[in-house]
Amino acid sequence: MKVRSLVLLAVTSAVLLAAGRAEPARRPRYGGRLLVEIGTVVSSFDPSVSPASAEEAAAKEEICALIEEPHKPEGACAGTAGSGAFRIAEWDPGKHLTLEANPSYRGGRPFVDSVEIQMGRASRDRLLDLEVGKADVVEIAPEEARRASQQGVRVTISQPDELVAVAFVPHHMISELENMREALSRSIDRAAIVSFILQKEGQPAGGLLPQWSSSTAFLFSTAVDLAAAKKLWAQISGFHPSAPTAGAAGTAVSPKIVLGYDANDSLEQSIAERIAVDAREAGGSVTAVAVTRGSPGSEDARIVRLRMASPNPSEALARFMEVLGPMTGANTDPPRAQATPQQIYDTERAIVSGYRIVPLAWFPRVYGLSMRVRDWKTPGPSETWPLADLWLGDAQ
Repeated sequence: MKVRSLVLLAVTSAVLLAAGRAEPARRPRYGGRLLVEIGTVVSSFDPSVSPASAEEAAAKEEICALIEEPHKPEGACAGTAGSGAFRIAEWDPGKHLTLEANPSYRGGRPFVDSVEIQMGRASRDRLLDLEVGKADVVEIAPEEARRASQQGVRVTISQPDELVAVAFVPHHMISELENMREALSRSIDRAAIVSFILQKEGQPAGGLLPQWSSSTAFLFSTAVDLAAAKKLWAQISGFHPSAPTAGAAGTAVSPKIVLGYDANDSLEQSIAERIAVDAREAGGSVTAVAVTRGSPGSEDARIVRLRMASPNPSEALARFMEVLGPMTGANTDPPRAQATPQQIYDTERAIVSGYRIVPLAWFPRVYGLSMRVRDWKTPGPSETWPLADLWLGDAQ
């Protein structure tokens, strides 16, 4: 009996000792350098300098949230105040940024000592660096998420919270033709965009809000309507904007829509080129052209990317309307903060039914994480990189 008691005591002690040794590994710990790699290049934090692309604007917003107090007015980030969770230690514009933990941050000192952000890294290089331990957090393009996961990469995916759409430029002669706008909308195979360009990492969009956010999203059709599109394009054929009458000089001319996409955005380019193919199959004509962000162009319509500013559908829709401005063509006010589903639907319908904004697809934010990253919280709408709250454990 005495021997059994001694054995039991020994086993119990061993279990408690093992538990005691394992406990620190489960608790957040301070220290370490977090290695982040992004494909985007951020050239300036000066609010007066316009980002070169939608991707740069988003990356700038993410970084500004780390070095400035939360809830500052948009455009307030100059990159020098240092009132946020981190302060700038080194800055090589467009290439490399080192942030150090701010011990005086009112939200509490971050767990990691510093964050190294490498910019302009190619997608293949980011994934390779993650695999060999040279990176801890990397951006992954939505269309590469499935392949990365299959290769054993630790992938985290947000709710689809970024909308890609076609926005017609107001007061252009071509874009003012409603039947042409409708013809283009009905020509587009949104399911193919999601399946082949986004590699099924997204959802077709018929309205301005995703299914998970709006109870009325299903009411907006996302299906291609080739028969109706062909009929509309056929009706348009013969119109020439420079001629006083349709079919001037006896020549049938099918008007061409010039569709602009961000010259620095490969995803926008792929989508614009796909739309051109869809329009051609329906009997229409679309030319996809690269444009520089912020510069005036001759395009009739543009590919736009809109990230949700809030999970609240009323607030998200109001923000979209603010950003798009006269492009919506809708003679309606933004929904109130606590608008009913019917009011939200009515506002969406007023915008979408005019075909000045043609929703295409929703897609998520995707990140690859190293095995030593702990307590990562995938950001949702209006949320940014959670680098101040995560900590680094052992790679195992």
